[in-house]
Amino acid sequence: MPVPHRAYNFNPGPAILPQSVLEKAQSEMLNFEGTGMSIMEISHRSPQFEETITSAKELLRELLGLPESHEVLFLQGGASLQFFMVPFNFLTAGKEANYIITGSFSQKALQEAAKVGPTHTAASAAREGFCRIPDENELEISPNPAYVHITTNNTIYGTQYKALPDVGDVPLVADMSSDILSCKLDMGRFALAYAGAQKNLGPAGVTAVIINREMFQEIPDGLPSILDYRIHAESGSLYNTPPCFNIYMVELVLKWVREKGGLEEMEKKNREKASLIYNTIDKYPHFYQGHAQKEHRSLMNITFRLPDEQMGKEFVERASREGMVGLKGHRSVGGIRASIYNAMPREGCETLAQFMEHYCHQKG
Repeated sequence: MPVPHRAYNFNPGPAILPQSVLEKAQSEMLNFEGTGMSIMEISHRSPQFEETITSAKELLRELLGLPESHEVLFLQGGASLQFFMVPFNFLTAGKEANYIITGSFSQKALQEAAKVGPTHTAASAAREGFCRIPDENELEISPNPAYVHITTNNTIYGTQYKALPDVGDVPLVADMSSDILSCKLDMGRFALAYAGAQKNLGPAGVTAVIINREMFQEIPDGLPSILDYRIHAESGSLYNTPPCFNIYMVELVLKWVREKGGLEEMEKKNREKASLIYNTIDKYPHFYQGHAQKEHRSLMNITFRLPDEQMGKEFVERASREGMVGLKGHRSVGGIRASIYNAMPREGCETLAQFMEHYCHQKG
């Protein structure tokens, strides 16, 4: 039976998933691997699920090019739990947690760390309204750093790291929720990286955590088991009942990424897609005002404004009627935001760029 036309989903998260992945999940919904049960019904200790979670970990390791020193965990609680869990494990006595502030989520991570112990802002782009990433020469790391935390892509403001900062021997920690799998990075640079699934990995409800096993030595004894990275590693991410369906979906998405050519091909296509929209913004600077400085523009979240708020509201409403949904900017900043994660087809970006052209000609 042919699938009806799907909306071009520009929502920032939960976000678009590959159609073939959804169709695969649909076909297996009632009978997973010949069990006569859904993946949501079988035991997380069953050989079928064990094979699924092992496959997902191996695929993530392969696609990211993880060194053997790094462990893959699938946890719950989203990035928001990691905001607390990272300092709870690593912010030990006599040290400070260092944060580079590039947007709302890095601010939230800093606020959670401050509940655990001393924190330090190593650099911030707040003064400029988060339109850029601080230069490396702006970093002022505290004398006794536990780690330096960055947010690699800023969903709300539309900025993204183009190169990882050099923090020397200090452990580098990253929230990669909105750009993991979108481009190649040297993952060996990270002591720990985490990503909520609901952008590029799968549906909301599972969080991927990548951790250098050397960091286990820094964790103090006596932590609650559910908040101790070592416990989750020792139990193979099965300390408690995991979100089985979500991990299954992550595995399907990872297989899709590999089939499409891996991260090199993802990055190539993401650059092409983003260029379609950024070129339109730059073509009509009197009408579309991009938020991020050009050298710091995100490939995942494109943010811009129209001449006035009412026009922006009409833009979003008209686009929605033409099948382009989720373009309203975050409530804290307004404007327009087009989230074009891996699963967004090129046709969606072409359609949006054409709509932007027509709308400008009518209103500008």
